[in-house]
Amino acid sequence: MTDILPFLTAHPDSILVDITGTQGSTPREAGTFMLVSQTALWGTIGGGQFEFMAITNARDMLAGTGGMAEMDIPLGPDIGQCCGGRTQLRFRRVTQAVAEEIGARLTSEIERLPEVYLFGAGHVGRALAMALAPLPLSVTVVETRQEELANLPPETKTRLMPMPEALVKDIPAGGAVVILTHDHALDFLIAREALERTDLAYAGMIGSATKRATFASWLSREGGGERAWLERLTLPIGGAAVRDKRPEVIAAMTAAEILTALGAYRMRSSSQ
Repeated sequence: MTDILPFLTAHPDSILVDITGTQGSTPREAGTFMLVSQTALWGTIGGGQFEFMAITNARDMLAGTGGMAEMDIPLGPDIGQCCGGRTQLRFRRVTQAVAEEIGARLTSEIERLPEVYLFGAGHVGRALAMALAPLPLSVTVVETRQEELANLPPETKTRLMPMPEALVKDIPAGGAVVILTHDHALDFLIAREALERTDLAYAGMIGSATKRATFASWLSREGGGERAWLERLTLPIGGAAVRDKRPEVIAAMTAAEILTALGAYRMRSSSQ
């Protein structure tokens, strides 16, 4: 999202294309927008012939050769798309006021991003931070070792804490916790704090079936928790469908788990 400012600086004469309404099946939802200049694009409203029509209309407006302020496009065979719905678009030349509106919208979106906390920045932690960086998430990496916080994506927030388990209580409801530290005892302490909460969308720990059994025993014997809590713990993270232990593969599979869990949490919350 931060790359929109360089775009506007490089392409001040641009058109803001907004999806203002949708009916039926559409590639993107209302509120989605893109920027179109004569030579470049920022964002996407869904791709395909539908987007090509919007880009052409915007560039006609920029060139002064035509273009409409609004379009209502049926997404059917007539334009080579099979979504079947309709999308309404609004086109506005970027002025100072429009640029400020864009900034406010992006700020609001950033503030509402789901929070994902990665405890540990070893090989898998770094790979997962990289996998999550381009996604609509707010990612924080928590470490006890300063040197491990280097070489993370620039969008990633970091926290250096001697007792990272103390941070779990401050994670916003609906957030996700992924536990990947270098110390099993520390993993267990963090997991215990996460599982005591019932309002997190996802709690996952790197490991194996053996580690899960060990944690279950520790939780009921020393951790002061309940075995039923284990139903809320994904351990091992990344699933078993792809048996590949390379950090990048585990990260990709775990990113999918996190997105699925966050989506399910939003659906449950909206239905209550």
